[in-house]
Amino acid sequence: MAAERQEGARAGAARAAGPDTLVEIGAAGSWTPVCRLADLIPGRGVAALVDGEQVAVFADHDGAVYAVGNRDPFSGAYVISRGILGSRQGVPMVMSPMYKEAFDLRTGLCLDADDEPVSLPVYEVRLRTAVVAEVG
Repeated sequence: MAAERQEGARAGAARAAGPDTLVEIGAAGSWTPVCRLADLIPGRGVAALVDGEQVAVFADHDGAVYAVGNRDPFSGAYVISRGILGSRQGVPMVMSPMYKEAFDLRTGLCLDADDEPVSLPVYEVRLRTAVVAEVG
């Protein structure tokens, strides 16, 4: 239930954001700006380097923004940002382009793992209004 509230808050914040809103990823106790919200195409991912790690950043068609590790744990390839976004039984997910495993964007957990649980790292996302200064 808490994950659903957080997802709803993310979507609401994204819809209310302006064109200069920055997407920031939290890691190692700090925030890294990765792009403008307007640069994200809903349903497509981008890769960003955050604290030395590759992160896949997505905006869905409802306006929610997610960030997970870009490394596919099954193939070892850094391709999650090229995955297909969708949902499975109401769970927002990305499907890896390598072996087609689906990962929950909220928890990183693989929805297709039969044996041991496999997951992607999940990163905090925040949207912040960019400060624009004019020098004249």
